[in-house]
Amino acid sequence: MTDDVERVLADTFAQDWGRLVATLIRVTGDWDLAEECTQDAFAAALRTWRRDGIPDVPRAWLTTTARNKAVDRIRRERIGAQKVRSLAHEPEPDLDALDSGISDDRLRLLFTCCHPALSLSSRVELALRTLCGLTTAEIARLFGVPEPTMAKRLVRTKHKIAVAGIPYQVPPAARLPERTPAVLAVLYLMFTEGYAATAGPHLVRVDLCHEAIDLARVLAGLVPDDPEAAGLLALMLLQHARASARTDVDGALVPLDEQDRDAWDRAAIDAGLAELRRAVRRERVGPYQLQALVAACHATAPTPSDTDWDRIVSLYDELVAVLPSAAVQVNRAVAIGMASGPQAGLDALAGTPDHPVRPAVRADLLRRLGRTDEAASAYREALTRTANQAERAYLQGRLRA
Repeated sequence: MTDDVERVLADTFAQDWGRLVATLIRVTGDWDLAEECTQDAFAAALRTWRRDGIPDVPRAWLTTTARNKAVDRIRRERIGAQKVRSLAHEPEPDLDALDSGISDDRLRLLFTCCHPALSLSSRVELALRTLCGLTTAEIARLFGVPEPTMAKRLVRTKHKIAVAGIPYQVPPAARLPERTPAVLAVLYLMFTEGYAATAGPHLVRVDLCHEAIDLARVLAGLVPDDPEAAGLLALMLLQHARASARTDVDGALVPLDEQDRDAWDRAAIDAGLAELRRAVRRERVGPYQLQALVAACHATAPTPSDTDWDRIVSLYDELVAVLPSAAVQVNRAVAIGMASGPQAGLDALAGTPDHPVRPAVRADLLRRLGRTDEAASAYREALTRTANQAERAYLQGRLRA
């Protein structure tokens, strides 16, 4: 019974967390209260369902419980009788009745969260935390900042929403384009966390990758004239096609040049290449398409030695010009190291900003140069920068070698 309760709760959390929180935000206008009461509802479910059994409609039980907890909190804090009456009798919003043109509940919520009155980074961070359920630590890693810094940024964003009275509502179809870049960024970072998890025993969070791909596919159909939407979908398909080969039977990380390419998902690769062709025909190439083109170079190389590293370096040169993030610059150094040798890669890496994977890249380049003492030191530093057990096991193996 305990296992069943935990399984149903985990499934409900993955599928309905965003909608539950969104319901309370829309009614209360208080992001922190909505998140806290939803968390409390899940905690109450764990206790109650073990005793009384799992309800027929778990999400409805959680919605009612979370709403009741919000009512109690508002009463205790004496915010006002009118707000309590409004909340107590507020029906769950009919998302299907909203004139947004978006058929997917989850995507509607993302567009709702990505309000243009907020900065792009604020929209993305808040959506990842509130609707996608990522932890502050996971979001901090994705943005390359310390966890306390990200926590403060999230608090400031919520405060701005409260002070400015920014409404939490689905935009009409005509206003979707101004929010699309933020939604693309949310999906990209959701997939990134799934592709290489911040922490835990597994390298890949398959459920998160699948959810990001599903939403990207819906979004690409919703905005067919946006080449970056197709480019993002292509990137996800091409990257996730390698998922089954990225770890061995024991869950240990397998680097790209050692993967069994026969285990790659050829159907996903073909679908990704088709989306990529559809995107580049628009002749408005952006960062997601450039990253997809890099992924295509890997996906279409029969063997590691067939990889066109010179082409990949040129793509990263273009990518750095439009997206000079630390991750892009570090990946460019990796490509240079493969195309022109480890010393060239090390020289390119020297000018890059700090990033969690930078010490591991430096360690590998030093190892290839035969500078073993320096490589060992870099591997030790790399071990301090990841909490993912598969990555740690791989780095420890390199260090021992």
